[in-house]
Amino acid sequence: MQFMELLSVASVVGGLIILCIGGYALVLGGVGLAKKLQISSMVIGLTVVAYGTSTPELAASITAAMNSHTDLILGNIIGSNISNMGMVIGISTMLAVGAGLGIRTRTVRRWLPIMIFVSVLLVLFSHTDGEISREEGIILIVGLIIFTLYIVRTAKKQPSVGDSIEDEDPEIHVSWFRFKINSVPKAIVFVCIGAGLLFIGGDLTVDGSVAISESLGISQLVIGVVIVAIGTSLPELVTSVIAVRKGQMDIGVGNIIGSNIYNILLIGGIASIMVGIPVSPDILPHYFIMIAFSLVLFVGLRKSKIIPKQIGYGLATAFVIYLASLVLL
Repeated sequence: MQFMELLSVASVVGGLIILCIGGYALVLGGVGLAKKLQISSMVIGLTVVAYGTSTPELAASITAAMNSHTDLILGNIIGSNISNMGMVIGISTMLAVGAGLGIRTRTVRRWLPIMIFVSVLLVLFSHTDGEISREEGIILIVGLIIFTLYIVRTAKKQPSVGDSIEDEDPEIHVSWFRFKINSVPKAIVFVCIGAGLLFIGGDLTVDGSVAISESLGISQLVIGVVIVAIGTSLPELVTSVIAVRKGQMDIGVGNIIGSNIYNILLIGGIASIMVGIPVSPDILPHYFIMIAFSLVLFVGLRKSKIIPKQIGYGLATAFVIYLASLVLL
C-alpha cells in the first residue's frame, strides 16, 4: 500500500475516533442543558444536538459548492438523510435497551410530518426547472428560520423533563470521567467541544474516504450518496447510539429528525444560494428512496410508540441492499 493510501486510511480511523469522543461530549452537554434549563429533551435533540451533528454535512457541502461539485452537494444531502433513516435509526433500534426504540406520540404527529414535508419540497424544487435556484435556496433558509422559531415556541408549551408519566425520562446522570455537568455554562462548553470535534472528525473521515474512493475510480454522485453521506452521517450514528444506550430516546430520535430537516433547509439552502444546484436526472430515484424510508417509519409508528427491533433490522437490511445496488449496478 502506497504512502498516500496509508495516510487516507489513517485519516478515516483518526476521524472515527474523534467522532466518538465528540458524539459523547455533545450528548452529555445536550442532556445537561435539558436538565438545567428544564427543556424537553426532544427539543434539545431537534436543535442543539441536530445542528451539531449536521456540521460535517454543512462543511462538506460548502466545500463542494466552492469547487462547483454540485452532484456531490445533492448526493451528500440525500445520501445522509437515507443513511440517517436506514443506518442510524436501524442500528439505534437494534442496540436500544428493551424491546426497541421508544417514540413519543408528538414525534409521530408533529416532527416526522415536517421532515417528510421538507423532503417533498426539495423534490418539487428540483422538478420545477431542473435546478435548485438561489431564490429557492432563500425559501429553504426562511423555512429553516420558521422551523427553529417553531421549536423554541413549542419548548415553552411542553412539559419539562420528567413532568408527567408519559413524558418521564430516566434519571439523568450527566458526568464524563471526573467532570460533572452541573451548570448551564459547563453544559454549553461540552456542546461546543462536541460539535467542534464532530466537525473535525467528520472532515477527516470524509477526506480520507473520498481519497480512497477516487483512487478506485468511483463517480462523484456515488461518492456523494455513499462515501461522503455515510461519512458525514457518522456523527448522527455515534450520537444517537450513545443517547439511546444512556436511555435518552428523545435526543437520539430528535437528533435524526432534526438533522434530516436541517440537511435540506440549512445545507441545501446555503449551497443553492452560493452556486445554484443543477439537478442531474440520476439523482431523482434517490429522492424517492429517501421519502420511502421516511414514510415507512411514519406509517409503522401511527399505531405504536415503539420501533421494534425487527423493524430496526429491516431498516438496516434495506439500507445495505440500497448501498449494494449502487456499487454493483
